[in-house]
Amino acid sequence: MINDDITAWLLDSDPALRWQVERDLLDADATQWQATRARVASEGFGAELLAVQDEDGQWAGGAYFPKRPVGIDRDSDDEMAQPWTATTWALNSLREWGLDPAVLVARRTPELLAEHCRWEYEDLPYWQGEVDCCINAFTVANGLWLGVPVEPLVDWLVEHRLDDGGWNCDWVEGARVSSYHSTLNALDGLVSFEEATGGTSRSRQARHAGEEYLLQRHLHRRRSTGESVAPWTVQFGYPFRWYYNVLRAADHFRRASALEQRDRDPRVGEAIELIRAERQPDGTWLQARRHPGAVWFHVDAPGGEPSKWITFWALRVLRWWDQR
Repeated sequence: MINDDITAWLLDSDPALRWQVERDLLDADATQWQATRARVASEGFGAELLAVQDEDGQWAGGAYFPKRPVGIDRDSDDEMAQPWTATTWALNSLREWGLDPAVLVARRTPELLAEHCRWEYEDLPYWQGEVDCCINAFTVANGLWLGVPVEPLVDWLVEHRLDDGGWNCDWVEGARVSSYHSTLNALDGLVSFEEATGGTSRSRQARHAGEEYLLQRHLHRRRSTGESVAPWTVQFGYPFRWYYNVLRAADHFRRASALEQRDRDPRVGEAIELIRAERQPDGTWLQARRHPGAVWFHVDAPGGEPSKWITFWALRVLRWWDQR
């Protein structure tokens, strides 16, 4: 599955990725990958993102959207473009890259965000969340990481699950059919809660119902017709942001399987084969595209080129699936 050339290529990377390759693909000794992980705060992507944090604990002066134009690639004709430089996206990245939360705790980031950061929706306090399922799920994961109580937001996610089992961020505008994007983001927030705390019977029930929503659709189909939802289900673009794809979804089921020590659900199998089919002859996976919008800096290859991050995620999922 992973040859010497791919191993060397993946290891020749930023500490934010390298430590995960060492731990999840190479089964390195804990002292090795932990030492690499510790470098995230002082080298590469992690250090760069920490360096642009505002004195009040925010990034770019905003919660979900920046209050000042910063970063690169600010101009785009894509109507779906949004900037990725504000606080939530910075926290998501640092958490995913494995930054020791003690670094931000020492900077008083949780307290500073409570004091200064407000959501663009009705100026609500940052750690209390707002009305968007995806935003609240991100806040749950980031709050858990930084030691902020998130139980009220978990309850909110449970209460705002739709009748078909999933979630839709447009519920406030009347949506009653779940969204693939919203459902996966909510599920990732809930599985983070259970990994950190063990969860509650209500949170587990909601997560299982949301997972069943995806499983009934084999992670990429319409339940009504059996047709694939859209081409974006197999367009892997890192950073993933809020976008759905079958690689992200399969990785959620990898996490849930490890959490509950349960067997793999065979309904994930179609998604696994879609992931496998995207592998290039040289053993890599390509970056589908960079999601348009301003970023502080790029962390992966341009669209159409081999992606170390996508390759790592794909190999990790396939390793989990192929283990007997």
